Amino acid sequence: MTPPSFTSGELADRFGLELRGDASLDIEGVATLARAEPGQLAFLANSRYRGQLGDSRASLVVMRAEDADAAPGAVLIAKDPYTAFAKMAALFERRQAREPGIHPNAVIDPTARIAPGAHVGPFVTVGARSVIGEGSVLGPGCIIGEDCVVGDGCELIARVTLVTRVRLGQRVLVHPGAVIGADGFGLAMDSGHWIKVPQLGGVVIGDDCEIGANTTIDRGALDDTVLEEDVRLDNQIQIGHNVRIGAHTAMAGCSAAAGSARIGRYCLIGGAAGVLGHLEICDRVVVTAMSLVTSSITEPGEYSSGTPLTDNRTWRKNAARFKQLDALARRVLAADKETR
Repeated sequence: MTPPSFTSGELADRFGLELRGDASLDIEGVATLARAEPGQLAFLANSRYRGQLGDSRASLVVMRAEDADAAPGAVLIAKDPYTAFAKMAALFERRQAREPGIHPNAVIDPTARIAPGAHVGPFVTVGARSVIGEGSVLGPGCIIGEDCVVGDGCELIARVTLVTRVRLGQRVLVHPGAVIGADGFGLAMDSGHWIKVPQLGGVVIGDDCEIGANTTIDRGALDDTVLEEDVRLDNQIQIGHNVRIGAHTAMAGCSAAAGSARIGRYCLIGGAAGVLGHLEICDRVVVTAMSLVTSSITEPGEYSSGTPLTDNRTWRKNAARFKQLDALARRVLAADKETR
């Protein structure tokens, strides 16, 4: 496969950026400022790394206009250098083309429908009444259960499981090991024993979503679990039954949303953060890493919980004092009343 190559002028024209410097430079790859070699594109988005410009060997750097005077070579001017770099870096990603067709080792139910342009890899199974859209890719070992729909242009990289009643929109990317549509955690206590609540709903995932490796999304108990368009989930995330996640929201690794939680649009949920069940988070909320959302959030903004990291001795002292906070607060209130 011939590596892609673009001139600095072609990149500027393609992405509508101002070029300062030689328009004929050949760019054949991307790298960080510190590791870039001649012929590569780098970026400067954080002023803390401005000191690396002088020693960088990158042929072309994407940066803001106010930083351009410090660059020793050609630059592309962008309002958001990181976003511009991400778009250009995608041009250099090497992806193996998947030819349409069904591998001889695949097992397809007679009632399933596979589009002529879909690729079905080795050891894939497709269950009854499921539909695989045009241009979609089912990588090795994927399992598509009954009554599932994989929309046009989706890619299930490898060992992805759609259990039952899962509907993927168009251009959904699912990384290895993800399980979508497993039973939700529905239990009822009956005479000292748990009985299972049937999970009769499904999962609906909108267009252009991305699901990380080993992430699990449970199907709904009655209604569907829903991810709206352009939701991005990192690796090892748990989404409980009947959760609804608004469009353009992103959740970092090891975070979790318990059953029937509702998360708004354009939210950012940090790594290992948790959202308790039946809560609502409004649009444009940031929940920082390791936070626990224990009540609904009705105002946009940034929210945190937990205590900062300290040495263990200090933490143990403070933990002991936490138990005294209620009594201390009562004494303060009582003293305040006496002084009035």
